[in-house]
Amino acid sequence: MAIEEVFSSKGRVKILRILSEIGELNISEIARRAGLNYATTNQHLQILENNKLVRHKTFGRIRIFRFNEENPRARMIGQLMEFWEETK
Repeated sequence: MAIEEVFSSKGRVKILRILSEIGELNISEIARRAGLNYATTNQHLQILENNKLVRHKTFGRIRIFRFNEENPRARMIGQLMEFWEETK
């Protein structure tokens, strides 16, 4: 996926920002904080996970998503977001 496609969605950017700041959350909490519905959040998370920007672990029926700090692209996105917030 091209960078334009990742950043073309306000919802995906919100999710990346939330996970880069907080760490780990379940889908419902991500949706609540991003102001999105569950289905939309799930779709965005699938796209982000397919591109290795986020990861998940499963506990029974609960999936916990986290920012994938091991991926160089994800790390750079996290640094960009951190820099952006610091320079407001």
